[in-house]
Amino acid sequence: MNRLSNADRTRIVAALVEGNSIRSTCRMTGAAKGTVLKLLAELGEACAAYHDKHVRNVSVKRVQCDEIWSFCYGKDKNVTTEQKATGAGSVWTWTAIDADTKLILSYVCGDRDARFAFEFMKDLAARVTTRIQITTDGHKAYAEAIEGVFGIDVDYAQLIKVYGNPNTPDTRYSPGEIIDMETVVKVGRPDPRHISTSYVERQNLTMRMSMRRFTRLTNGFSKKVENHEAAIALHFMYYNFCRVHKTLRVTPAMEAGLAYHVWTIEELVGLLEPNSILDGLRQIA
Repeated sequence: MNRLSNADRTRIVAALVEGNSIRSTCRMTGAAKGTVLKLLAELGEACAAYHDKHVRNVSVKRVQCDEIWSFCYGKDKNVTTEQKATGAGSVWTWTAIDADTKLILSYVCGDRDARFAFEFMKDLAARVTTRIQITTDGHKAYAEAIEGVFGIDVDYAQLIKVYGNPNTPDTRYSPGEIIDMETVVKVGRPDPRHISTSYVERQNLTMRMSMRRFTRLTNGFSKKVENHEAAIALHFMYYNFCRVHKTLRVTPAMEAGLAYHVWTIEELVGLLEPNSILDGLRQIA
């Protein structure tokens, strides 16, 4: 059975993490579609496992949380009940970012409901070692989940944006103009200067630009929820450990003390072979 060389894997992954679709990656690298999807699924699983094991015991002060919409196979109105049971329809990605190091601390894929909000906050709480200040939007599920997981051992505020109607008629995919913002303190004493969701919202843009599956009005959307989750795991692993943040001039993992150097794509691919020589190259605190 033919097996991809490490160089071929690296070229495929380099194309994927820069926002190319599966088919464009095939054209660029000469790999078959099934080969690219198999590599994505296997590496995505390895990335998720690495994140779960190593992004822990992080000293954090301020965390911003948000959720971003995408869909798998079809939008809710176009999928059957049977298809929804397999993961088709809307898929929400919940993300928590450290406002100082820009490290993605936690992410969860699922519905936009109380169950996944609680799972998300429970995962976040397991990764930090300090009392944190959390800022979210006004989604009700956040308040219930944070109270249930953190109790009073948190400083939590909501930043609620009030939108007006768009000024122009041709704005189907554009939000209304922000006409007001309201801050609501829910728990503790959050610092008013740091009640913000700007960093996590910028991360939402990074996700849409870095994963073709999130690009609106294309046919590059996910067809299987497993591949969707794998692409997200690969993106966050690349973002945390490989991609140098323009402002920090290091990777978020380095800024957070989880790595001593900028990972290469080859090292990222090396997660598929944990006993390889690449283990010696990965210096994790």
